[in-house]
Order: sequence, then structure tokens, then C-alpha cells
Amino acid sequence: MNPVSAIYPGSFDPVTNGHMDLIERAAKLFKHLVVAVLHNTEKAPLFTLPERLEMLREVSSALPNVEVDSFEGLLTDYARRRQAKVLLRGIRAVSDYEYELQMAMMNRRLEPDLETVFLVPAVAYSFVSSRLVREIARLGGPVSGLVPPTVERRLRAKGAY
Repeated sequence: MNPVSAIYPGSFDPVTNGHMDLIERAAKLFKHLVVAVLHNTEKAPLFTLPERLEMLREVSSALPNVEVDSFEGLLTDYARRRQAKVLLRGIRAVSDYEYELQMAMMNRRLEPDLETVFLVPAVAYSFVSSRLVREIARLGGPVSGLVPPTVERRLRAKGAY
């Protein structure tokens, strides 16, 4: 089997235990995994791009074949620059699948040699999303167990709860 580099793209605002589950499992499947944070100037994230990069580097530091990076523009252009052959996407529910399938087909149209691999999270994280974590934190609810402890501390420091 040829060693393959993969990219796991996302906003990671914030990184959740569901993200970490996929990162840890993908690190076992691929020679090199790039966790790529999308820099989208049209969105107003809770955490800045440098904060999200720092959090991801902290929580993935024990995984030697995982690199954290950022990109803007088309994911297929970024994958081509990084010489990645695989895009990794997580699927929690059928509604995720519909959206992700559409994106995978468009990415294939833009870059035919780029494959998309879908992973499902552990059952314990099948309902966790960054959006829900931000909302729970904003409303003062507990996020322990949904995000790594360092991320929970940063949410508290941001005044998110």
C-alpha cells in the first residue's frame, strides 16, 4: 500500500472531542494527516484563526504524523499544493451525508485524483458539533466531555460561559 497524505479540513471553532476522535483514528490510517483550518473572512468565528491553530496544535501534539495548518480559497487547490491524495470528512447523521456527498462530488469534479474518505465518529460523539458547543457555552451550560479540557478553559476565558 502506498503511503497516503490526507487533509482533514474544517473551521474547528472550537475543536471538539468528536474532531479529536476522527483525528486520532485518521492518524492511524494515513502516513501524514494535515488538519487544515479554513480561514473564511465571511464568517465571524468565536476563536480567531491563530487561537484555533494553537488549540489544535495543543490537543494533537502527541500525534507525530499530524500537522496543523490553515488555508483559504478552494480546498482542492490547497490539497494540490500539499500533494494530498485524500480528503477526510466526518459524518454524524444522514443530514451530514447529503451535504458532504455534494461537496465530495464537486471536489472530484475540480480535482479528479482527490478522493474523499468519510469516517463516522464514536457513538459518544455522534451528536457533538462546534456550533452546539458554542451555543451551550454561551448559555452557561456545561461543555465538559464535549471538548478537550484546554478548549473548555479557553471557552471560559472567552466569556462564552
